Amino acid sequence: MRRSSFLLLSSCLLLAAGLAWRSAAATRIYECVGADGRKVYQDTPCRPGQRQQSLQVHDVPSIRPSAATVPAPAAPAESPPPAAQPAPAAPLPVMYACVRATDGKTYLSANGDPAPYQAPYGMLGAEQQPLSDVYAPDRGAAGNSAPESNRGRVTRGLVAGNYVWVQDQCRRLDPDETCQALQHAYADNAHKLRNAFQSQRPPLVRRDAELRAQLASCGD
Repeated sequence: MRRSSFLLLSSCLLLAAGLAWRSAAATRIYECVGADGRKVYQDTPCRPGQRQQSLQVHDVPSIRPSAATVPAPAAPAESPPPAAQPAPAAPLPVMYACVRATDGKTYLSANGDPAPYQAPYGMLGAEQQPLSDVYAPDRGAAGNSAPESNRGRVTRGLVAGNYVWVQDQCRRLDPDETCQALQHAYADNAHKLRNAFQSQRPPLVRRDAELRAQLASCGD
């Protein structure tokens, strides 16, 4: 008797598990007893002539992975910071090499047409007039010494004869000459920057950045 009951219970559980596996919505099974007393369990109603009994079977819960076992989504890898971009190259400035009219020395300038200026005639290397000619009697200074004739007055002729208008002559530098001049200017500014006091550094730092940007257009 115990063996039959155990087999009957096992059959019920197996049938219920099978029915639940086939359809999660099937929750009713039928116990069919034939004329010979044999019991059959099925998910459809019994055939005519069999004794039928319906049984309510609980749904088999679906197995879901535990939240602890679900791997967390991997955090996106941090992208490296963008590389520092070099300062954009500035166009080469227009530079001129100018020759000073008074002493012949060369200097660099951004202006190729400097304004004329007055210079003593003697600074230009021209031969000066002797004092005997400047203060000769026919010039209205007979018998007077140079200090006496000019004391208290400057004559128009004296200024016109001893000062002349001059202008420095300039030519535009080609790109190679411009880059070379910028290199010299950068080295000179860097030297000043190394030896400058803190209060003197801001304009030199700005000049350093300006020269770096201009030199970037010179290439290697």
